[in-house]
Amino acid sequence: MSEEILINVTPQETRVALVENGVLQEVCIERHRSRGLVGNIYKGRVSRVMPGMDAAFVDIGLEKAAFLHASDVTNQSLLLLGEEEVRLPGENGRRAESITRLLHEGQELCVQVVKDQLGTKGARLTTHITIPSRYLVLMPFSTNIGVSGRIEAEEERKRLRERIEALRAELGIQLGFIVRTAAEGAGEEALRRDLQFLVRLWNKVSEQAADAPTGTLIYQDLPLVLRTLRDLVDDTVDRVRIDSRTTLRKVEEFVEQLIPELKDRTELYPGERPIFDLYGIEDEIQKALQRKVQLKSGGYLIIDQTEAMTTIDVNTGGFLGHRNLEETTFKTNLEAAHAIARQLRLRNLGGIIIIDFIDMTVEEHKRQVLRALEKALEKDHAKSQICEVSPLGLVEMTRKRTRESLEHVLCEVCPTCNGRGTIKTAQTVCYELFREILREARQFEVSELLVLASQEVVDLLLDEESTSLAELEAFIGKPIKLQVESLYSQEQFDVVLI
Repeated sequence: MSEEILINVTPQETRVALVENGVLQEVCIERHRSRGLVGNIYKGRVSRVMPGMDAAFVDIGLEKAAFLHASDVTNQSLLLLGEEEVRLPGENGRRAESITRLLHEGQELCVQVVKDQLGTKGARLTTHITIPSRYLVLMPFSTNIGVSGRIEAEEERKRLRERIEALRAELGIQLGFIVRTAAEGAGEEALRRDLQFLVRLWNKVSEQAADAPTGTLIYQDLPLVLRTLRDLVDDTVDRVRIDSRTTLRKVEEFVEQLIPELKDRTELYPGERPIFDLYGIEDEIQKALQRKVQLKSGGYLIIDQTEAMTTIDVNTGGFLGHRNLEETTFKTNLEAAHAIARQLRLRNLGGIIIIDFIDMTVEEHKRQVLRALEKALEKDHAKSQICEVSPLGLVEMTRKRTRESLEHVLCEVCPTCNGRGTIKTAQTVCYELFREILREARQFEVSELLVLASQEVVDLLLDEESTSLAELEAFIGKPIKLQVESLYSQEQFDVVLI
């Protein structure tokens, strides 16, 4: 399998695309004016404790207070800023107490953002601080050593665990670490370099946390380009192409320090034609903003993203099959499973996802479709959990959401329909207008009424509803004049008393 990472840099934003066999699989966008907050560490102050939610709101210097649940409070994180120890039974100080026992208003603590501000919700915080590097993730408030579940070979897992144990003993530290998937096959020197880098970084963060005022950012995660190289690049990536010389120099410095094996796979894209146009990525991004996704067989998906959940409906469309209905259904659902996995990554959809596959009667077909979906999601870097097909024929799943979806990054709520996706018909607006005229005419003494409305509504009043308008004039005994307001949407109107 051929994989490439394409990086497009402008003064306003950075865009990163992951392409597999010429097909876009993931796209990440970071606006320089509104960088994501995930991974950032702040010194915050508790602004409000909510016993009913078993949580607290924490001021970290943002417009909205951030949310911290009691299960995300560690004993050690409180001690970092000199707080009195609270007894928290459980492994590594994980909570067993209510929020009122753990925190109080005005209390200072170090927190890390685990979810960006999404819609009307503030950022989600934790005190289980983690700092990643290329091969390891530092857990300063733990003493455990974990190994990524994606490293399957038991011998390799044992080697990595023992190597980290030996390095900890050699350096005389008792911090926790998780060995990342990228560490599979890594040598001792590479692991040592990573571990020492993380320890130095944590010492610096601890010093800043002690002296910084509340609401201060004390550690910021890497920018998108470097974060991509750290988290996404592995042996399967053939090359990284960047269209900015300045960014390439920064990448080369980063690669030389942390990922030397990537040096020969990083290159400048010097072409006149924009790099995303060359690979057709701009068109794919536009398609990813549409509700309808066409399948090669003629079937299609309808994807609706709401605040509560995302729903995906599978339809056969123009695909008729060659044998029978069950075969047609099965083939469409199999194709849809692969397309859905790609769309989840491409659109960065997270939270609760409900998939309505076409109804299948054969149990083996249901099982194969579910396995196909699971297999297609194996390359997804976001963790997902899939349930069996429900009695109603629905597949429920969750996908970890940390950052805004592609739609939320690039789009805003339609000012005409206010996010409903529909607007009232001109006829509905005409009848609402008639009721408003009656209401006004009965309440006030007027000589005539002036109606301000959109072109579509006025046209309807002068054509199909002209008889109704004349009858209304006769009923109230007052003339009604019409005026087109070009800036009004179809739902807007005003009745002016003269």
